[in-house]
Amino acid sequence: MRVAGTWAGRCLLVAIVIATGPALGVARAQPVLPAVPNLPALPSIPTLPDVQRWIDAVIPPPPIVPPATPMAAAAGISPDLARLQQAVMPADIDDALFDQWPAGLSGYAPGAVIQTRDVTATAAPLLLAPVRQVLQLKFRTTDAHGASSFGTATLAIPAAAWPGPGERPVLVNNLPIDALGRACTPGYTLAHGLNTSSSLTDFIPPTTQLAAARGYAVLIPDHEGPRMAYAEPYVAGHVVLDSIRAVRNALPAEFGDSRVAMHGYSGGAIATRGAVALIGSYAPELATVIVGAALGGVPADYRILAGSMNGNLATGVFMAAAFGIGRERPEILARMNNLARWAALSPLKDTCGSAFGLAGAMMLPIDVAANTPDPLHSALADDIFSVTRMDGMKSGVPLYVYNGAQEFWIPAQGARNYYAQQCALGANAVYRNVLGEHLIAAVLGYPEAASWVDQRLQGIPARSEC
Repeated sequence: MRVAGTWAGRCLLVAIVIATGPALGVARAQPVLPAVPNLPALPSIPTLPDVQRWIDAVIPPPPIVPPATPMAAAAGISPDLARLQQAVMPADIDDALFDQWPAGLSGYAPGAVIQTRDVTATAAPLLLAPVRQVLQLKFRTTDAHGASSFGTATLAIPAAAWPGPGERPVLVNNLPIDALGRACTPGYTLAHGLNTSSSLTDFIPPTTQLAAARGYAVLIPDHEGPRMAYAEPYVAGHVVLDSIRAVRNALPAEFGDSRVAMHGYSGGAIATRGAVALIGSYAPELATVIVGAALGGVPADYRILAGSMNGNLATGVFMAAAFGIGRERPEILARMNNLARWAALSPLKDTCGSAFGLAGAMMLPIDVAANTPDPLHSALADDIFSVTRMDGMKSGVPLYVYNGAQEFWIPAQGARNYYAQQCALGANAVYRNVLGEHLIAAVLGYPEAASWVDQRLQGIPARSEC
C-alpha cells in the first residue's frame, strides 16, 4: 500500500512513533493507535487543509481517559474539553512532593510553605560545591488564570558562613527546563540523583556552583508548575515569585532581609521575564527585595518564533511549547486534530527536551497538528501571542537583557523589542548584542551577565542605559 504524498508519509510516520512510544523508553502503558486498513487518497500536490482533512479521515479520535486523581479543569470550558485537559496532564512520577495536590490549597496565601524536605545527601554530590543544606520547598502559587496551584523549588545553602554585610544573598537560577514531564525538572534530579531525564543544562553553565562558591544561597524553581506548562510565562512568573516568598517564609531569620537576583537563559528567560513583569501586580513587596534580573536568549514574542521555529529543525520545540501552554489554556487543545490528540495522550506528553528533536527532524509545521486552516494566523493565535507577550507590563526591577546577534531560532528582534518596550515604560535596563547564535551566545554572553548579577547581589546599584 502506497501512501499518497510526502506530507501523508510524514504524518503516518508520526503516528507510528506515537504508537511505539513505550519502545522509546517510556514505561507507562498508553493506548495503542489502531490500524487503518484503507487510506483515502490525497491530491498529488496536497495543500495543508487537504492534509488536515486526510489526517482526521485516516486517524480515528483517541479514547479520552482522565487520570485517577484529576486536577481542577479551567473554568468556562465544555465537559469534553475539560476531560481532554485532564487527560493530557503529565503523568505522576511516584514522588508526592511533585505529584500530589495539597488539600485545602485555596486556604493558603501565595508563597505559603506546605512541605519541606532535606535532599542534601542526594543533591550535594551533584552541586560540586560545599553546601550546608539542600532543602526542597513545596508552596502555594497561582496558575495562569488566577486559581490556586502549587510549586516546588530547591534551595542550596553554602557550607561557609556569609562573609559580607547583612544577610546571605540569594541567586534565583531559572534553568531552561524546556520539557513536558515532571521527571525532567531540576528538582527531581536533585532529589533522586542523575537519571535518564536529567538535563545537561541543569549544570552547564555552572551558575549554581559559581554562586555557591561566592557564598550566595541558590534557589532553583521548577517553574513550569505541576501541569508542566512549558513556555507559559504567567505560570512560570508566579512560581518564581512564590518560591522567593517561600524561602523568606521558611527561613525568615536567615533570608528574611536577603537581597535576591535572578538569571535565566532561553527557557529560563521565559520564567525570568514572567517574574519581573508580575512583581508589581502579584508580589509588590518583592520590588525592594529583588535587586536585578538577567535574561538571555529571550523568547519574548511567540509570534516571531512562529516564523523562525515552525516547519524546520526547531519545530519539535515549538510544538512542545504550544502544547505546554495549552495545558493551562485549553482553548489551544480544542484546535488539535486526531493525530495531535494521540500524541498528547501518548508517552510524548512526558518527554524531556532532548526528545523534541525527532519532530524537528521531520520538519512538519504545526499546521499538520491542527484542525483549522492556518492556525498561526487565527484569532486564537492572536490572543495567545498577545497575552504571552505581556505587553505594557513594566519590570519591577533592573534588567540585563542579552541575545545572540546571529540567532536564527530565537531572533534578536524579540529581545531588542522587549528592551525598547521596557525602556519606554521607564524600566532600568541594559541590552547587549552577543556574537553568535543560541548556543554560542549562551557561552559568550554568560560572563558579563553573571558579573552584572554578582554586582547586584553585592549591593552595587544598576545603571540604566535606556
